[in-house]
Amino acid sequence: MQYVQQILRLSDGRDLEVATVGDPGGRTVFYHHGTPGSSTLIPYFASVATRHGLFVVSLSRPGYGYSTRLAGRQIASVVPDVRVVLDALGRDEYVAVGWSGGGPHALACASLDAPRCRAAWSLAGVVPMDVDFDWTAGMGQENIDEFAVAKEGGDAYEAQMESAAEQFGTADADNIVELFGGLLSDVDRAALGDQQVRVLLADATRHAFARGWHGFFDDDRSFFAPWGFEPSRINVPVSVWYGDADLMVPASHGVWLADNVPTATVTHYPDDGHISLVVDHLDELAGEIARVFD
Repeated sequence: MQYVQQILRLSDGRDLEVATVGDPGGRTVFYHHGTPGSSTLIPYFASVATRHGLFVVSLSRPGYGYSTRLAGRQIASVVPDVRVVLDALGRDEYVAVGWSGGGPHALACASLDAPRCRAAWSLAGVVPMDVDFDWTAGMGQENIDEFAVAKEGGDAYEAQMESAAEQFGTADADNIVELFGGLLSDVDRAALGDQQVRVLLADATRHAFARGWHGFFDDDRSFFAPWGFEPSRINVPVSVWYGDADLMVPASHGVWLADNVPTATVTHYPDDGHISLVVDHLDELAGEIARVFD
């Protein structure tokens, strides 16, 4: 079905970049993109959404793509934006799906927007920073280095963000694997052997920096700050997906979420990584979502 991209002007004067794809008569799935990322990834889900009768909605979080920055935003700040977007589209109940840095944002919907949000999926999603947990254990060195500087903040971190914008702002199908470097396990590199995956991931990553690096910066800061809700108090179904070959968000994050979200069920793929977890199991994911609505 047709991919539609539009800009919504909010009552506070901000713009939100919104994208939709799939079956307009189908059930609503709100997709929360990764970090960095943008809503322009969702054409990848078009065929599977149509097969399973799903209508996929996404927004570029503030500061990404053409969405106006919202300085100091929390993870929970996404929920009012989701409500406004769905109201504007005339959509009611939905499920939330978040990949990587989108995982906490999907959980925010499950926590703060139930029962309109009926369920949530955390696909290789991260856990809160303010819990007793070794957040970077098992990550690739690039992530370990990034988060060490991010915790310190200041000029060095802002310079790192500017450098990331310069690099990822050149992303294309030919260099996207190189840009992610040591964060890709072998199985993820194999998943990126698909030209369509590389093109769409590169486009969404490049577009994330269309108006600068503050979306990436604000995402990182929101992970380090209180999320604005407690995962342990979620009372709608949550599906936690993770793989053991993930160098961006290690399996330990999935294990923690499974142990600390009381409604969680687990889909564990021992041989999968951060990219292959979704790319190689897209129909299984869509089938799970359709069954929740049924």
